[in-house]
Amino acid sequence: MNDLSPMNITVNGRTYARPKVPAIAICLDGCEPAYLDEAIAAGLMPTLKRIKQSGTVRMAHSVIPSFTNPNNLSIATGRPPSVHGICGNFLYDPDTGEEVMMNDVRFLRAPTIFQTCFDAGLRVAIVTAKDKLRALLGSGLSFEDGRAMCFSAERSDTTTVAEHGIDNASAHFGLPVPDVYSAELSEFVFAAGVQLLKEFKPDVMYLTTTDYVQHKYAPGVPQANAFYEMFDKYLTELDAAGAAIVVTADHGMKPKHLENGDPAVVYLQDLLDEWLGEAAARVILPITDPYVVHHGALGSFATAYLPDGVNAVEIVTRLGGVDGILLVVDKKTACERFELPDDRIGDIVVISTENMTLGTSAHRHDLAALDEPLRSHGGLTEQEVPFIVNRVLPDLQDAPTLRNFDAFHIACMAAAL
Repeated sequence: MNDLSPMNITVNGRTYARPKVPAIAICLDGCEPAYLDEAIAAGLMPTLKRIKQSGTVRMAHSVIPSFTNPNNLSIATGRPPSVHGICGNFLYDPDTGEEVMMNDVRFLRAPTIFQTCFDAGLRVAIVTAKDKLRALLGSGLSFEDGRAMCFSAERSDTTTVAEHGIDNASAHFGLPVPDVYSAELSEFVFAAGVQLLKEFKPDVMYLTTTDYVQHKYAPGVPQANAFYEMFDKYLTELDAAGAAIVVTADHGMKPKHLENGDPAVVYLQDLLDEWLGEAAARVILPITDPYVVHHGALGSFATAYLPDGVNAVEIVTRLGGVDGILLVVDKKTACERFELPDDRIGDIVVISTENMTLGTSAHRHDLAALDEPLRSHGGLTEQEVPFIVNRVLPDLQDAPTLRNFDAFHIACMAAAL
């Protein structure tokens, strides 16, 4: 049962301080730490540079797989996927043979921090870039009494008070609906967050972006630097308002391409078809979502369901010898090591090396829209993310003890000082 006492708020076995000033967590999707370093070195992020000098700077670990949905829901619940159940963007149900998006609230197994704060009488605001996260993040919120808002930039012109806490957010904030494949989608999140802090005055606010820019552009290039320069301007306003802010990320981002610019891929389904027979095994890529233009559904984490009678140890050993594969483990090992729900993971888990991705079959991936050399994520090499607090917290430990899903625990602690 959640503790609704005036002094603290408890959810999923963790206690959160009741904030005295707004507690804000910002998830910079795909923010490899080098992006911030390069933009600061270029003189484009004066506010973040000041916060890093006067606040607290650490590195944290994301959850594995280092994909958007698992990490956002870990940040939202303060717990790993073994507790909240969201272990990918995409799910295979072996009982039905269906592959489905894991963005429906029915897949969520734990209450969010937002729901519990709302139930404790606090005001809650959530702005996400893509709508795929909106229902999960807003699970359990009620919008009837005007204490909660939860909407996406992607569909900001269709919001209603009944479902999102605000009618036509796009018109309300005077912000046009951005293209889903643009830096402007994330800028909408920041701009709306600044206005919400002034008008709505939330006690707890979550701002989470899209990694469109990070999938296309390396740290330090003009397009990437422009994105972080833009973010810094909004961070300036949020910080000046007196909020306690944690800036972190859901995962990092690494180049995953060959010297000629072609994607670097191990096609697992093709390998297993060759070894076990066509379609005998089933490879699932949890990075898959409706927005594959910028990554072609190629990431560094995969799980596979093997046919009955196949020796999983032999397959693990054989795959482990394939060039570009970093780690292959059985379900039990994967779930224990990476804190995953065992009923939503295949018989084996495969993780690729820093500059390699995993695919199903070559003919199933449409890579025509990749107009820049592939950058992607999902594995252990994208697990380290920034964790920056605009308050001095000298006792805060570094990774691997510190996790990105500690964001609201730390933000609320800082907001209660």
